Amino acid sequence: MKMGIGMKHPSLAALVDAIKSKISRESLHERFTESAALFIEVCTQFVLRNKFQIPPLYTKLLKKFNHVFILDSSSWDIHSKLSNVLPGSGGSASDANCKVQTFYEYKQGELSFVEIMPGNTPDSKYTRQIPEKIKKNDLLLTDLGYFCLKTFQLIIQKGAFFISRYKTGTSLWNTETSESIELAKILMRVKGNAYQMEVNMGTDKKTRICCRLICFRVKEEVANQRRMRLKRESKKKGRIPGAQSLLLADWTIIVTNVPGKWIPSEMLWRIYSIRWQIELLFKQMKSIVQIHRSNTENIQRLKCEIYGKLIMAILINRIHGAINSELWNTQKRELSMEKFYKRIQERAFQLLELLLTSFWKAVTYLSKEVDRLLKNCMKYQQPSRKSTLELLEEEIDLKVEDLSACLA
Repeated sequence: MKMGIGMKHPSLAALVDAIKSKISRESLHERFTESAALFIEVCTQFVLRNKFQIPPLYTKLLKKFNHVFILDSSSWDIHSKLSNVLPGSGGSASDANCKVQTFYEYKQGELSFVEIMPGNTPDSKYTRQIPEKIKKNDLLLTDLGYFCLKTFQLIIQKGAFFISRYKTGTSLWNTETSESIELAKILMRVKGNAYQMEVNMGTDKKTRICCRLICFRVKEEVANQRRMRLKRESKKKGRIPGAQSLLLADWTIIVTNVPGKWIPSEMLWRIYSIRWQIELLFKQMKSIVQIHRSNTENIQRLKCEIYGKLIMAILINRIHGAINSELWNTQKRELSMEKFYKRIQERAFQLLELLLTSFWKAVTYLSKEVDRLLKNCMKYQQPSRKSTLELLEEEIDLKVEDLSACLA
């Protein structure tokens, strides 16, 4: 049976065939124990800790930061009988759901940390673990789900930086007069497509943080879609959306402590757009590695499958990061993540067979494949559409109309 990295709901028979073992399905089933799951989890953490020495990507806009971290999560439904172990949100959502929290370092293309948790765990609960992973001159990019003033304060105390979407309703104060700022009223009077100011953010005077608040007007179509979503979500909860939320739907609002002399406000969208890199990673993990494909009722088997696929994703991503960094720094060319994942998938079991027979046969095979991989996985350079890295390398002004489309 020919298979790629991931299999759609792999059966025990398919797994036995994949490893080309004389073991029976029953014997394989009995091996999915708590100890086996713990072993694969420890292996995953070992792979995460033992990293390559990858030279970081060099771009003009990121040169001030030692590391650029992106925090995000991805979740998927699992067998309903596992709801007591990995519960979902219930209601109209699934009873059982698995979530993977991911900490991704952009400049080296490294998955720095992954953790499996129940799907009903709010992303905001994970923010308490962020400061211990951040060091001086690092930059953290987060979405609204991780908005936490205490975490931002700890990042500032470490001499590090953050860029985040602004959470509607968070108290804002004038830095000079200490008067409350009504953001919606201010933006109603703004004629142009962009607005910025320095603010103190937070309710408690002792824990307020000073940051830049940058607002970019979005296209009317995007604003209307946001308002419709707000009304739909409020209706589900039996509420009416607030007037302020509906007004602020016209804007994409970012808060950051990155100094303006480092990154001008009109360039911040380029750095924040890096956050979509982790969405591309999740896409490859699901569409190619098939991390979400499992229909087992056995929690230990589920853990073994997920951690095993995570190890594969970590290693593929690490190799991609090393090659891509070298290509960009020396030739200003890029390696397509999607193409690279697909090529590795096509060769995964052939490589496994070689590894099981001889390590050096596998090394010889890979050395012969390198040139072919590079040739077939190179990202096509489009003169009319620049890549994220190309935009990070440029130092030109940006039209706000383009910006609002990117941050919608």
